[in-house]
Amino acid sequence: MTPLGRLRRSRREVLASSLVLVGLVGFVVLVYVVVVVGGGEAVGRTSSPLVSLSVLATALVALGFDPVQTRLEALASRVVAPEGQVSPYDALRQLAQTVSGSHAAEELPARIAHALTDGTGAAWSQVWLVVGHRPTLAASWPPGPPTPAGADTPADTLADAPGRRSLPVRHRGDQLGVLVVQERPNRPLTSLEQRLFADLAAQAGLVLRGARLRAELAARARELSRRADELRGSLQRLVDVQDDKRRLLERDIHDGAQQHLVALAVNLRLAETLAPQAPERSRRLLVAQHGASMAAIDALSQLSRGIYPPLLADAGLEAALRAATAAGPTSVEVVTRNVARYDRTIEAAAYFACLEALQNAAKHAGARAIRVVLEGSSHSLTCTVEDDGTGFDTATADTGRGLANMRDRVESVGGTLAVRAVPGAGTRVRFELPPVARDVEPSSPES
Repeated sequence: MTPLGRLRRSRREVLASSLVLVGLVGFVVLVYVVVVVGGGEAVGRTSSPLVSLSVLATALVALGFDPVQTRLEALASRVVAPEGQVSPYDALRQLAQTVSGSHAAEELPARIAHALTDGTGAAWSQVWLVVGHRPTLAASWPPGPPTPAGADTPADTLADAPGRRSLPVRHRGDQLGVLVVQERPNRPLTSLEQRLFADLAAQAGLVLRGARLRAELAARARELSRRADELRGSLQRLVDVQDDKRRLLERDIHDGAQQHLVALAVNLRLAETLAPQAPERSRRLLVAQHGASMAAIDALSQLSRGIYPPLLADAGLEAALRAATAAGPTSVEVVTRNVARYDRTIEAAAYFACLEALQNAAKHAGARAIRVVLEGSSHSLTCTVEDDGTGFDTATADTGRGLANMRDRVESVGGTLAVRAVPGAGTRVRFELPPVARDVEPSSPES
């Protein structure tokens, strides 16, 4: 601000103070004249009535002093306000009319910021909301004030900022937000403007409560939308995995069991042809088909384990995991605690998620030893797979489809999955599933 501007501002403030002082003196004199002098003339000039009237006049002055001062300050601010600037109390009155009017609720934080900037003559103003225990910028005036880069809380906007002020907004003891103003260079807020700032903070509570509710609803809507997108992606990945499994099963059937069955059919037809002419050779050929039929049965059994192992349905999760890991090249320890029988979908999700984690540990982490811990309780079935492999950086590593497949399986039955990995120190995959139990005796407390 130029020296001339500061001089004009100083003169306006002195003039406003003088008008308020003159008005207050006039109010006191008027009350004294009307009550003491006028009342004394009416009842007679005796000492006793004059004392009583003086006490009455003093009481009237005390009762009316604050309302009169407020009105005089508002009048003085309008009289001496610079051209184009709204007086503080006009801004406050306009805000009250805005709140009680028919304006859209989402516009109210911006109108508060507008009234605050206009009423105080600040460079800019901000309205912050506390949403989910975190301050969020709701509105500013003029739109898009210069906020420090990376600032996401009112405290950040106040850091090392001369001339910046803030006041909390509360309603029924709950802090709903913060009002922030930036004074113009060399133009601090006057006492009247500071009172306006405080009055706005005191009156904005109900407005910000509604704004916070809308912000919370919007945040929940965004979260639901995000989860819906994740669910759609998860379902699509499950469909893709199922398609891949079908193609793999078709290939395995064609290259394995089907070849055994074709050879068995051809040899049986040959034995039938040879029977009249070479019965001994036909007999030897039929005996050999016993081994061929057993090979076909083994191939089909291997395929069925990849779809849904019969042992899982018959004996439960522990037995199926022990059987699946018994013949593997990597040492796998299976520990169980209070594991009962669960719904088919729960056991299948736990079984295949554990197999996926075991495969990742053996194939990608180079693990030499893996430990699987199954623990049942009244509120969850917890499965933990730990390995001593190479680990990885969870923030930067591309985990591929293995982790996505596990997460999809676990979340499809209402479970949660967490991965902790440290480069060079192994990986731990832990998931919790809802315990939909069957009426079957639990396994031993620990194996």
